Amino acid sequence: MSDFLICGGTPLEGSIQIHGAKNAALPILAASVLHQGVSVLENMPDLKDIETMLRILKELGTEVKTEENHKGRAVFVDTSGMTKPRVPSHLVKEVRSSIFLIGPILATLGQVDIEFPGGCEIGKRPIDLHLKGLRALGAEITEEDGLIHAAAKELIGTEILLDYPSVGATENIMMAAVKAKGTTVIRNAAREPEIVDLERYLHRMGAKISGAGTDTVTIQGTAFLRKHVKHTIMADRIVAGTMLAAGAITGGEVMVKGAEEETLLPVLKCLTQAGCQIKTENEGLFLSAKNRILRKIPHLVTLPYPGFPTDMQPQICTFLSLCQGRSTVEETIFENRFEYSKELNKMGANIKIRENTAVIEGVEALRGARVKAKDLRGGAALVLAGLAAEGMTTVEEIKHIERGYERLERMLKNLGANIERVGRITERSGNE
Repeated sequence: MSDFLICGGTPLEGSIQIHGAKNAALPILAASVLHQGVSVLENMPDLKDIETMLRILKELGTEVKTEENHKGRAVFVDTSGMTKPRVPSHLVKEVRSSIFLIGPILATLGQVDIEFPGGCEIGKRPIDLHLKGLRALGAEITEEDGLIHAAAKELIGTEILLDYPSVGATENIMMAAVKAKGTTVIRNAAREPEIVDLERYLHRMGAKISGAGTDTVTIQGTAFLRKHVKHTIMADRIVAGTMLAAGAITGGEVMVKGAEEETLLPVLKCLTQAGCQIKTENEGLFLSAKNRILRKIPHLVTLPYPGFPTDMQPQICTFLSLCQGRSTVEETIFENRFEYSKELNKMGANIKIRENTAVIEGVEALRGARVKAKDLRGGAALVLAGLAAEGMTTVEEIKHIERGYERLERMLKNLGANIERVGRITERSGNE
């Protein structure tokens, strides 16, 4: 078990290259089973969730290998030997994104068995919209004792109106519809950039899809898909936003290579409104918070894309805890997203949670403390707090952080942070 040990107070300076997006890579890996061929996926992040998904694919009968090249890590996935419809239960519990496999396996093998997935405990994330969409395509689905069984002799294209613009449901229906007979139209679809990246990958496979990135996605089913596909995973916009927030909270100047302005507009608006300077350059985004007075954000609301991303809410709340005045942040996506605030208050922050809203009174300084990461983005927020705090901060349970950030301490060290990964010996009970 490891912790992050952080000596705060150093303004971050320099440049950092952003790795591939976890939330784009996971559905793309799931989609690889559709063509039962070889996919070469470049800029693949080296993350626990990715490794778990690769282990799942291996147990389903695929071949996987990795190598390093000029675009980072490349993964070769050969799904031509995949014949098993049962997703291994012991791995499903480790990664929520295993649910992405239900659509493509069903479309490829005609049936699939999968348990309800695991993941961070940040609130209810029901998969009813996934199942409702697949049922609309003609799948017969039963649920018993935590096991989902789906079967269909043939999937038939139809029009599907999502009750909520769910990213996962949009992607799962897209993947299943690739091999359905006829045309599928998804209305009130999620619009996230990761869905656009999935569309790009499926296009290279030979799928006929249009509209990704809008609220209406159209898929013309096809039985003929290319056996060899090469695709580069998009840069992770949440990692990029986290690095910008790290520069801002420490009063530094950072160049975030690979960051795309269009995918981060609400985050950039928030940081500039608070007093940071941000410039778009050829390589990415440059932020300066040096010698600047940082101000409150009166009211911020998390919303589905293109609104402010819930995955950046903890990092921005941490930043706002050191901005002058009272800020309020309303969380509309996950009801347990503010759990990190209890840990942040141990460091001297003044955050009060009122139902689904955080009321943040800016303080002059945070102080180092021993805190615990309880989920991925909340853990990243505590690291940012440690970077800005006076004295030493220990962030425990960094296994959650490692689900979404590839060697976060290495990225931050490249910007001048004083951060180390240290091992921790856990206490054993007397019966061991």
